[in-house]
Amino acid sequence: MARYTGPTHKQCRRARQPLCQSKKCAVDKRPYPPGEHGRGRVRESDYLIQLREKQKLRAMYGVLERQFRRYYKQAARQVGITGDNLLRILESRLDNVVYRSGLAQTRPQARQLVNHGHFEVNGKKVDIPSYQVRGGDVVTLKERSRDLIIVQHSIDTLDHALPEWLDVNADDRKIAVLELPNRAQIDTPVQEQLIVELYSK
Repeated sequence: MARYTGPTHKQCRRARQPLCQSKKCAVDKRPYPPGEHGRGRVRESDYLIQLREKQKLRAMYGVLERQFRRYYKQAARQVGITGDNLLRILESRLDNVVYRSGLAQTRPQARQLVNHGHFEVNGKKVDIPSYQVRGGDVVTLKERSRDLIIVQHSIDTLDHALPEWLDVNADDRKIAVLELPNRAQIDTPVQEQLIVELYSK
């Protein structure tokens, strides 16, 4: 799949919060949208607030518009709250599972590791970052990839808590998906109801 290749910190400044997962972000020094009129904008419409929330979620998970819209339609067809379903679909992407497990420091790094064929799901090689894992799946690093320096560095410098819905064995480089997460287990700082309102128009 395609991915965003433009300026990363531009997205952060547009959302007015760091989305890039880097230690130094431009939004710390310039917490206003980019462009000549970034600082001058005072009035914010409902549409702008909803759009910003949607773009923020897209940037966090590295998803382009067409794929994100497809995820939304899939979430709307499922039973339950559409916003919660959408977040659950995004969380169950293989690259996100690798990031959440601590085997990668950022989602882009996890995406690259998956894309380069370092992971197996239930014993079969999967190199598609958007692959949807299910409850009971077991994700493992391939035998030849277990001594990768970046993976060991990510494990040693893990700076976020492991989620309850994953059982991670860092020594064996194994991730067991116990179940798909509910909204309470997803710590993504987003108001998903605004995204539902945006797409419902």
